[in-house]
Amino acid sequence: MLIALNKPYGVLCQFTDRAGDGRGSARPTLAQFVALPNVYPAGRLDFDSEGLLLLTDDGQLAQRLTHPREHVAKTYLVQVEGTPVAAQMDALCKGMQLRDGPTLPAQARVLGRAPGWLWPRDPPVRFRKSVPDAWIELTIREGRNRQVRRMTAAVGLPTLRLVRVQVGEVGLDGLLPGEWKTVGA
Repeated sequence: MLIALNKPYGVLCQFTDRAGDGRGSARPTLAQFVALPNVYPAGRLDFDSEGLLLLTDDGQLAQRLTHPREHVAKTYLVQVEGTPVAAQMDALCKGMQLRDGPTLPAQARVLGRAPGWLWPRDPPVRFRKSVPDAWIELTIREGRNRQVRRMTAAVGLPTLRLVRVQVGEVGLDGLLPGEWKTVGA
């Protein structure tokens, strides 16, 4: 079974919160959205990232979706602080050196503004009148910890909002935050 979930902002990418927030209250988890037994995330999305998360009960499928040698494409919409210029976009496309090694080349293009179908984030991203922001679409074929955020920061475009919209052939396809559907075997 393969499930596509639109993980909301501020939700842990696991079914329990072992750490809590330090004040005794648990943070939201996947269990609040998916009540199916024996399914687990195939990959991760940070607490402060949102969008497509695949869940499966098939360990081999999870391995194919997440193992670095498979180079499964993952596409993100990224709201960045600043106005992207050609040199920054070229650096993202060519690959770059991060602390944990070089990245593979990526596909990147400037969108300018958020697509009309994108839901508002709750809470909204901080708006600053004196600092422009823009949206880019970025596709990577690896999935290191906070990789997209580190890549955009490395080119001088800090990430304000990160939404994964596609993994391999599976896309969000109109799912709203918290909604899920079965997409395959």
